[in-house]
Amino acid sequence: MSSHFASQQASSYELATLGGDSAVQIPSARSSSPARSHTSGSVLRHAEPQEGTTVQELAPLDRGVRAWTFCACGFVVEMMVWGFLFSYGIFQEYYTSHPPFNASSQVAVAAVGTVGLGIQYGEVLFLSVLFRRYPDYMRPAMWCALVLYFICLLGSSFATKVWQLILLQGVGLGFSGGFMYLPVMILLPQWFSERRGLAGGIIFAGTGVGGFIFPFMLNSLLNNVGLRWTLRIWAIMTCVSTGIAFYGIRPRVPVAKYRAGQRRPLAPRMEYFRSPLFLSFSLTCLIQGLSYFPVSLYIASFTQTVATPLTATVVLSLFNSAGVVGQVALGYLTDRFAYPWVMFFSSVGSALAAFFLWGFAGGPALIYPFAIIFGALSGGFSSVWPNAAVDCAGKMPENADITYAGTAMFKGVSAVIGPIVSGILLEAGKSSTLGHGYGRAGYGAVEIFVGSCALATGVGSIVVAAARQRITVQTPIAS
Repeated sequence: MSSHFASQQASSYELATLGGDSAVQIPSARSSSPARSHTSGSVLRHAEPQEGTTVQELAPLDRGVRAWTFCACGFVVEMMVWGFLFSYGIFQEYYTSHPPFNASSQVAVAAVGTVGLGIQYGEVLFLSVLFRRYPDYMRPAMWCALVLYFICLLGSSFATKVWQLILLQGVGLGFSGGFMYLPVMILLPQWFSERRGLAGGIIFAGTGVGGFIFPFMLNSLLNNVGLRWTLRIWAIMTCVSTGIAFYGIRPRVPVAKYRAGQRRPLAPRMEYFRSPLFLSFSLTCLIQGLSYFPVSLYIASFTQTVATPLTATVVLSLFNSAGVVGQVALGYLTDRFAYPWVMFFSSVGSALAAFFLWGFAGGPALIYPFAIIFGALSGGFSSVWPNAAVDCAGKMPENADITYAGTAMFKGVSAVIGPIVSGILLEAGKSSTLGHGYGRAGYGAVEIFVGSCALATGVGSIVVAAARQRITVQTPIAS
């Protein structure tokens, strides 16, 4: 997989022009030479530069201070944007047990978190097309989104109704978070090729780190200063830390600059979305999301019903932090093995953990190992996305951000549907068990739903492997 990925990335010349108005990528003939995948920043000249242009040496690919600075800053943005969203279980527990929101239904309160996740995943395709046409506006949009994020989080501290939370903490944070986060994914292929799986895994691990630290921080703030000041303090902290990280989120290839009236690039064609590989991979990711999101949302609530509030906080932190190990480990594996089999390993392991560990859990003895195993295997699943996106883009790997965005839309659907279905199943359970100690506190149907979706993801991974093999046969991969 890594040789296929490297040779695809090395198949374009990068010609940066200054003094003119644009930076362009000139396609070249495919080369299987390994030297091409270790571009050290030297510029390849396809032809004599046009008069008035200056050829600039690019920063090293896959190595160097600037590449790893980008990776570190991407980690911070991921942690602040996604880590906070995945720590919503702490807020849900607080909202359902404290006025003025405790009179609302559990499904309505859960909608605050699921709406934010759904929008943040779902807007990725729109933003990818937008930034492809207006690349010079990407960085200003990041800063404007950070201001909006601050305003929405600050405004939610004054909310007194659930619908206000849904609008501000859900819609507002989800919308602005996408503008803050997506540039990291768009620029990642410029900085990393052979190590993209590892770099992506490190960046994605920000969710797990934030998911481990933030529940303790939020729980402490809620207990000491209350909801209002917790949200205000968090708004300030997010604005400062993310704003600093933005300075490291810079393109490796100079951004094209357009004069007024100058023709801009057209949106890329969407034929990728009809390919069997894209459809099978995206549908499999949707099913995997139906398994993952209910656990991320309800694991704290379940733990509190069979243990203590402190145990619930610890379990949520363990669940999210296990994703750190999962993201890095599975990202590393996707650089060395075919990603469909990494998906299969992740999903089958997640299914077994859901059926047996969570199903029979009646206290911390089984909840802790479930949180760690499921959190690592299911939470690390998205590390296969960068390499899969390149495969889905076929002969034009520079369009991998579009296929990545299309998959994110499918994941956004599951972020909304999964918790809703689980909420309905939980309401139907009415604190009952399925017998023989299975499915305590009414979570039996939810546990079976989660395990079944994870198992179905394993089946989908086999379909993805078959679709990828078909492409491999039709287009031989240089080793």
